[in-house]
Amino acid sequence: MNYLRTLLQISAAIVAFLLGTGCGRSESSGEAGENGSSRITVGFSQIGAESAWRTAETESIRFEAKTRGIVLKFSDARGDQMNQIAALRTFIAQDVDAIILAPIVETGWEPILREVKAAGIPVILVDRGVDVSDESLYVTLIASDFVEEGRMAGQWLAERTGGTANIVELTGTTGSAPANDRAAGFREAIAGHPGMQIIHSQTGDFERSMGKQVMEAILKSERAGIDAVYAHNDDMALGAVKAIEEEGLKPGEDILIVSIDSVRDAFVAMTEGKLNATVECNPLLGPQAFDAVEAALRGESLPKWIKVEDRLFEQMDAAEILPTRKY
Repeated sequence: MNYLRTLLQISAAIVAFLLGTGCGRSESSGEAGENGSSRITVGFSQIGAESAWRTAETESIRFEAKTRGIVLKFSDARGDQMNQIAALRTFIAQDVDAIILAPIVETGWEPILREVKAAGIPVILVDRGVDVSDESLYVTLIASDFVEEGRMAGQWLAERTGGTANIVELTGTTGSAPANDRAAGFREAIAGHPGMQIIHSQTGDFERSMGKQVMEAILKSERAGIDAVYAHNDDMALGAVKAIEEEGLKPGEDILIVSIDSVRDAFVAMTEGKLNATVECNPLLGPQAFDAVEAALRGESLPKWIKVEDRLFEQMDAAEILPTRKY
C-alpha cells in the first residue's frame, strides 16, 4: 500500500508539473496574460533622468506599455554608454521581443547592435540617432529634426536682434545627436549675419545645474558684451537664468535667451519674462514607439526616420499655452 501511495504521489506531481509549464512563458518571450495569451516583452534602455524632458519621455513610454499590456524591462544608464551596452546584452539574454533605445551618443553602437540583430530582436531608436555603416541594424528612428530646431532658434534670434549679437552657446552632451545637430542648424541660420558671433560655446551636458555653473564662469570672465544665450535645452537655459540673476542682471531683458525642448518650466519662465523663446521637441514618444514595435513584430516595413514635427513658442504665447502643457 505504501508503494502504491508513493507511486500515485509521484504521478500526480508529474502531471502538476506538466500543467504548470503549459501556463508559463511562451516561446515569444512574452509573459502569459490572464486568458493564457502571450504578452510582448520590450526592453527600454534610457539615457538617464538628466532633465524634465527625459523624465517625460520615460513616463510616456512606461504609460504606453502599461496601457497596451506590454511587459517593459526598463534600464536607466545614468548617462553612461557602457551601461546602455550592458543593458542591451541583458535584454538579449532575457529574450525580449523588441528593444527601444535612446542612445546617449551617436557612435560606438555597431558591435552591440550586430549582436542584437543576430539574436533576431528589432531595435527602435527614439529621440536620438546612431552612426552605423549598416542601417539594417535598427528598424526606425522616431525623433525630431534637431538641425531644424537649431535653425529655428538661430532664425528667431537673428530677427530679434537685427542680425547683431554676441552669443553664449550652452551645448548638450558632447557627441550626442541633438548637440551636434542643434549646433549645426543654429550656425547655418546665423551664417548670413556677420554681426552675430558665438563668443563662448561650452557643454552643460543638458543639465540645469551644469547650465548654471557654466554660465556663472562665463559671466565672471566676461560680464559685459553678452547679448544672448542659446541653450541646446531648456534645463540649461533655466540654469543660466539663475546665474544671470545672481549677477544682478535681468534674463530676458539684459540678455536674451532662446532654448529648445518647450518643457513646462520653460513656459513658466516665459510668463515671468525670464526666457524669450523655446523651440519644441516633443518627448511624448510612447505611442509612436510602440506602434513601431508592433509593426516590426508583424514584419511590416517602416521608414528609417519617423519625423516628429516641432514649432517655436515666444513669450507672447506662454500664458495661454502653459495650462495645456503635459510635460
